[in-house]
Amino acid sequence: MSQLVLFAIDICAVVLLVFGLYFPRHRRRDLVVAYLGVNIGVLAVASALSASNVGAGLGLGLALFGVLSIIRLRSTELDQHEVAYYFSALALGILGALSTTSVWLSGGLMALILVVMFLGDHRRLFRHYRHQILVLDSAITDHVALVAHLEQVLHARVHAVTVQRLDLVNETTIVDVRYALTERLTAEPGAPVAAGARR
Repeated sequence: MSQLVLFAIDICAVVLLVFGLYFPRHRRRDLVVAYLGVNIGVLAVASALSASNVGAGLGLGLALFGVLSIIRLRSTELDQHEVAYYFSALALGILGALSTTSVWLSGGLMALILVVMFLGDHRRLFRHYRHQILVLDSAITDHVALVAHLEQVLHARVHAVTVQRLDLVNETTIVDVRYALTERLTAEPGAPVAAGARR
């Protein structure tokens, strides 16, 4: 009976994770079925292993290895927050399948995962900080001048810059930049990016 309760809690938790947190915030329909499939798949495999004579640790390890290999070998790139949702869906499925004497413990751990994802992926957390790859229409070899140019173009405080490509022939610089928006630009979400950079 307690196992059925855990199954129900897991289904409610993954529905809340996907349709209450992920999709309203990021709107990627293709990952909805991925998160649901990973969760239910891990739940089914882990439940079958726990009810059989096969070593649950070995079987669960192989299942997790297979799922993580799929995540790693995807042809499309995943952002870090999307990988975090993958791991959350995995963890919810494992917690829902493991036989335990305390339903409250497993349910509490599932709730903890949801709370952490709600807070960690909240739009107001570090909302001024951005990460982008920019193509500048000039070749800048000096790091200090590059930072100053980016701060002028973005109207922001640059925290880290990595030059990915410097083309002296075509006069372009491709940079990976992490920056924080100023209050003026944050107050004007429709403000255009200044000339000199192409996103």
